[in-house]
Amino acid sequence: MNDAAILLVDDEPAILTLLQTVLHKEGYTQVDSASTGEEAVEACQQKTYDLIVLDVMLPGRSGIDICPFIRVTTEAPILFLTAKSSDFDKLTGFAVGGDDYITKPFNPMEVVARIRSQLRRHLAAKEKGLNVHNHIHNESSTAFRIYDFGRFQVNETAGELSVNGKLVPCPTLVFQLLLFFCKHPNRIFSKRELYERVWGEEAFSDDNTVMVHIHRIRERIEADPSEPKLIVNVRGLGYKLVHHSDKRIASQ
Repeated sequence: MNDAAILLVDDEPAILTLLQTVLHKEGYTQVDSASTGEEAVEACQQKTYDLIVLDVMLPGRSGIDICPFIRVTTEAPILFLTAKSSDFDKLTGFAVGGDDYITKPFNPMEVVARIRSQLRRHLAAKEKGLNVHNHIHNESSTAFRIYDFGRFQVNETAGELSVNGKLVPCPTLVFQLLLFFCKHPNRIFSKRELYERVWGEEAFSDDNTVMVHIHRIRERIEADPSEPKLIVNVRGLGYKLVHHSDKRIASQ
């Protein structure tokens, strides 16, 4: 994991130097930096990064502005650095494609801990996807597993989501959360349970991550994401995938 490629984006040289120094001391050898949003987008177009630390308040185009452009080229975790701490600011960062946020001023070791946590999940998901891909090519059989919910289908082996017969791009963790729901239809899970079962770690005190990923699922599978009928919130208890048919899994 220490050979992971990390991009730091901040217009304050002191913060870049601090984070680079701490990361190098922790054994991370591939740490690049950028001072503007434009530099960050260009860097992501030229190199594949495993994680990006992105300041919100950049000169010119903000981190919020450029995040969707970065998301076009990478599914790597994006950690926002922000001096703003309101729920609206946090949710805005999640909505445009961020995976976590760190409020300034910060403890640099907390940043390293969050980087390590996000990298562990991201690299594990990539490795799992690679293993599935190799399995498909190495097996002589054409076995696959599909979760069929009428409006949408999830092909677990191929890692594909189809909605109304069309393939829909789906980031790794969004796909894994949807797959978890597909495997447990009509069961209610709290946000903490979902985080621990899908992300594989004890949940942080802030559970906006799960809410945002559920929103991203709804954007893909719901006819009207503002009036969800498939992934529903059971007030005070959590979320469940509603399924009315006995036909759930088709295997060949």
